[in-house]
Amino acid sequence: MPQPPDELDAVAVRTWCSLALEALGRERAEIDAINVYPVADGDTGTNLYLTVESAAAAVEAVFAAHETGATAPATADAVRAMAHGALIGARGNSGTILAQLLRGMAGVLADGGDAAHLRLALARAADVARQAVAHPVEGTVLTVAAAAAEAAAGEERDLSTVVRAAYDGALEALARTPEQLAVLGRAGVVDAGGRGLVTVLGALVEAVTGQAPVRGPRTGPGRAPVPVDGGSVVGLPVGGTPVGSVPVGEGPLDCPEDGGAGPAFEVIYLLEARDEQVARLRARLDALGDSLVVVGGDGLWHVHVHVDDAGAAVEAGVEAGRPHRIRITHFATESGHDLRVQAEPAQRAVVVLVPGDGLAGLCTEAGATTVLARPGEPPASGELVDAIRRAHAREVVLLPNDAALRHTAAAAAEQARSEGVRVAVVPTRAAVQGIAALAVHEPDRGFDEDVVAMTAAAGATRYAELAVAERQSWTMAGICQAGDILGLIDGDVAVIGDDVPATARTVLDRMLAAGGELVTLVLGEDVPDALAETLEEHVREGHLAVDTVVYRGGRQRAPLLIGVE
Repeated sequence: MPQPPDELDAVAVRTWCSLALEALGRERAEIDAINVYPVADGDTGTNLYLTVESAAAAVEAVFAAHETGATAPATADAVRAMAHGALIGARGNSGTILAQLLRGMAGVLADGGDAAHLRLALARAADVARQAVAHPVEGTVLTVAAAAAEAAAGEERDLSTVVRAAYDGALEALARTPEQLAVLGRAGVVDAGGRGLVTVLGALVEAVTGQAPVRGPRTGPGRAPVPVDGGSVVGLPVGGTPVGSVPVGEGPLDCPEDGGAGPAFEVIYLLEARDEQVARLRARLDALGDSLVVVGGDGLWHVHVHVDDAGAAVEAGVEAGRPHRIRITHFATESGHDLRVQAEPAQRAVVVLVPGDGLAGLCTEAGATTVLARPGEPPASGELVDAIRRAHAREVVLLPNDAALRHTAAAAAEQARSEGVRVAVVPTRAAVQGIAALAVHEPDRGFDEDVVAMTAAAGATRYAELAVAERQSWTMAGICQAGDILGLIDGDVAVIGDDVPATARTVLDRMLAAGGELVTLVLGEDVPDALAETLEEHVREGHLAVDTVVYRGGRQRAPLLIGVE
């Protein structure tokens, strides 16, 4: 049997994220079922899963980008990616707090992953998470995090002993949450956010020791059951009201423990802003609503708040900086019906992932529901599911427009199918393929026929993009230097050039050598219109029968996208 590692390295971080995602995937429905605080909307498990999914994807991207392949990435790169991924993908109150916990840990683990650093990391995580919550309440995930840190601090031995101590401390604290928070005691459940944190810590134990934590059930008078067998809760009710019988609209929907009628909306967004602007934002949002959590730093923040005036919450973000990925959710009514699903659904809709706001406007005008995939911030499957729900149709065609998002799109489609929506994923690998597919979409014909036509149009479109090399590296076109302009055709580097216009002309010539009838150019935010005019003229001179269309893509990763069909 291999010896447990002495340090939490990049491979262990990757394993931790993978195991946590797997465990939350198994247990999210169970965690959703015990979610009664701060709002009984039954989504804590799902929100935690989606947050960890984003963290895990960011860590995988670090490994995929690691050049040598002979050694693993640096631990600092892995933990920072984990924290950043959780930040941009955080969902709900508990997911936002978990993102801050991971950020606090990453700030310490980037300097070392031994037992001493892990003890300090857990303490830092608990502190920064509590500071991020406007009005901390005991008996929540904050209490469980603090107990984990305290238990770990008292353990002076190796890494395995520290992670087990942290898990045990969290487990003990979770069992006491119904005694600390009245709404939990009345419902007969432990705190859902704390329950999720125990699952994440259990995955850390398994990543470090190679063995999932196994605990027997321990219950007593007035004590909620604790997770067993690596984190599964058994016998959820502890007397009185069984789980699931606390209807939405009863119990404390407000964050303070004494409860009251809660705000109508949950507002979440990422915010690019300076620290001093965020301090003012906190004060303003605190006056507007409750359940306020603001996490992040270094210019990027994740904002979560419950309010009655969603517009005012977003406006506050606009005044503080640049908000994006804005999500506004109307909580279910007291009758239990969600206001978002009262209208009769459409027969068919198209959901499109776009790399820039310019194409988002274009696709919206064409009747599609869009999801913005900002540079370095790939959407998680939960965002795609949300978009499918927003489309509000019986049948949905999903265009991922990125080969790296095919698994994410497939997961979203599977989730939507379980909710009764017929979903087909057209495997578009670039935005220009999505444009071609959307152009032939006809909602009045049969679903299968429409999907086949859109797939054929996408498949008949070759795609290319220009990129700037960040470092010296080997490519299929030779060795590139930092600052070189790379022309990628169908995902592979085919041209290495010195400037954008010349490289674009070479790429076009290579693509049109195989024939074509239409060239699509999508210009990035900082690319001048003169480039489009130059390329249009170049196409006319060499290919008289080929038409050219130009779109403004807005802020996107690539300065130029090219499609030939």
